[in-house]
Amino acid sequence: MNDMPVNDTRKAELLSTVVEHIDITSFDARPIIESMGKMSFTSRDLARATGIYNQMLADKDCTIFLVIAGSTSAGGCMDAYAELLRSNMIDGVVATGASIVDMDFFEGLGHKHYQALEVPDDMTLRSLYIDRIYDTYIDEEQLQDCDHTIYEIANSLEAKPYSSRAFIREMGRYLSEHGKKENSLVKLAYEHDVPIFCPAFVDSSAGFGLVKHQVERAKEGKPYMVLDAIADFRELTDIKIKAGTTGLLMIGGGVPKNFVQDTVVCAEILGHDDVEMHKYAVQITVADVRDGACSSSTLKEAASWGKVDVALEQMVFAEAGSVLPLLASDAYHRGYWKDRPKRAWGKIFG
Repeated sequence: MNDMPVNDTRKAELLSTVVEHIDITSFDARPIIESMGKMSFTSRDLARATGIYNQMLADKDCTIFLVIAGSTSAGGCMDAYAELLRSNMIDGVVATGASIVDMDFFEGLGHKHYQALEVPDDMTLRSLYIDRIYDTYIDEEQLQDCDHTIYEIANSLEAKPYSSRAFIREMGRYLSEHGKKENSLVKLAYEHDVPIFCPAFVDSSAGFGLVKHQVERAKEGKPYMVLDAIADFRELTDIKIKAGTTGLLMIGGGVPKNFVQDTVVCAEILGHDDVEMHKYAVQITVADVRDGACSSSTLKEAASWGKVDVALEQMVFAEAGSVLPLLASDAYHRGYWKDRPKRAWGKIFG
C-alpha cells in the first residue's frame, strides 16, 4: 500500500463526473443503421451484424447468448445490456468476472464509475485509492466494499461446490433484496431466470472475497464453499443441447467467446451427434487477427472447429462502445423481441 496520504478534496474532485450509461430506448437507430448498410467498410459490417441479430430475435426457435469481455460495462453500456435482458432479447449471458462483479454488481450496490477529467498521473491516483480503466475511474474503497459483500454472500451459503451460475444467482438474490440500482444485469437475471456464466470468475473482485472466505473458514477449521469450473461447462452445454438453435452476440472475445463456442464440441463428446453449430454469430472486437488469438479469431475460423456456421456470421472490427448502442437500439425499435418465447433457462437447474 502506498504511504502517501489521501487528499480527500482532490479525490472528490477527480470522482465528480459520473459515467452515464446509454439508454437504447431513448433514440431510434434504425435510420442510421439502414444508411450504413448502403455504405462500405465497418459501417456496412455493422449494418449486416445488426440484421443478423434481428434474425436471431425473429427466429422463435433461437436461444440467444450475450457474450461480454472487456470494459464496455464500465464505459457506458451497462444499461444497454440490462435492457436486452429485461426486454427478452437475450436468454443467457457468458462474461468475464470483471464485467459481472467489478462493474455490474458493483453499481448494483450503489457505487459508480467516473469519467477522467484530465490526463491521469497514475501514482497520484494510487495515492488516492482511485483505480483507472483507460479514461474511467473507480473508487478502490468502494471496490473493496464489493469484495466484502462477495465474502458475506459466500459466508451465508452452504459449504459445497457451486457453478459460477449458481453463485451469481445468489448475488442477484442479494441485489433483489438489498440492491441500490433497479436495472442491474445481475439482479434482472435473477428475477427473470436468465443464467449468467463466468468461466474465469475468480479473475475479478469476486476472487478477493472468495479467497478471504476460504482462508477465514480454514482458520476456524470449518468447511467452505468452492467454485466448480467443470459444472460451468456442463451446465452451459446442457442448455446448448436442450436449446437446439442458438445465436451469439459477442462483445470482445477471450475466454467467454471460446467457452460458449466450445459447448458444441462438448455436446458431441457427450454423444449428441445431432447438435447444431451456433447458427447465428456476431462479434464486435478491436483485436488483431494476425497473432492467432481467440479474441480476434474470425467466426469463419470457428467453423473449422465445428462451432459456428458460416452462413449467418459477421465480424465487426470496432470499439464496441461506439457501435453496440446502434445495433441494440435498432433491434429494440424493430421489436422482434415483443413476441419471442421467454425461455428462463435458469429454471432447469432448480
